[in-house]
Amino acid sequence: MSARPAYGIDAPGVVRGLGLAAAVAIPLAIYARADSAPDWLRLLRPSLTGAGVGMGLMCLWMLLSSLLLKQRVAGALLDRAPWRGDERVLDVGCGRGLLSVAAARRVPSGSVTAIDKWQAKDLSGNTAAGVRANALAAGVADRVTVETGDACALPFADGSFDVVGSMTVIHNIPSAEDRAKAIAEIWRVTRPGGNILIYDIHHTGAYAKQLRALGAQNLWRSGPTFLWGMFDHRISAVKPA
Repeated sequence: MSARPAYGIDAPGVVRGLGLAAAVAIPLAIYARADSAPDWLRLLRPSLTGAGVGMGLMCLWMLLSSLLLKQRVAGALLDRAPWRGDERVLDVGCGRGLLSVAAARRVPSGSVTAIDKWQAKDLSGNTAAGVRANALAAGVADRVTVETGDACALPFADGSFDVVGSMTVIHNIPSAEDRAKAIAEIWRVTRPGGNILIYDIHHTGAYAKQLRALGAQNLWRSGPTFLWGMFDHRISAVKPA
């Protein structure tokens, strides 16, 4: 039996930190109930209990989001575009290829270009080889191309793609100025009449405002989606023909 695609754990350092903190706080809270516990620890028991349970639940929610829920969000994001099946698609900040693979399944006569800087802190196992392995496991390797590049300076000509997507990537760019560059680059490489699809956990209002200023049509921003413990939004827009 062939391997199934595996899309990694998002923000692995945060997940690890939450799990370790819960693993320390909860046993301490339990010990604080014992007669042998020092008085200072007994005083901290309510705080330790709340913090331990809260961090443990957040760790579990982030794992669930990474292992299951983000695939549903990716599907909902791609549903915003009217697919013919022959589109040229770009996945900006592809990670291990979640959006790339899902898009490739929708374009049996098209192609998908997956591009990333491969930052391990953002996603466990974040490598070009991971994208290729997932595309192969999903049976779409023949139409997924993997490249290395920066979202703020995409190495593609103007209007190269029919659909440009990005999922939980742009918020990782530290400065507002560079995030604006990334949105401008996404706009630039989208062909006239093409679709832009973005999902992120921060700054989506700024993205929508910039796209509107650039002249986007059919601009849509979803209500909040609770994923990875944050309120986040999907955006879709059409670049005028």
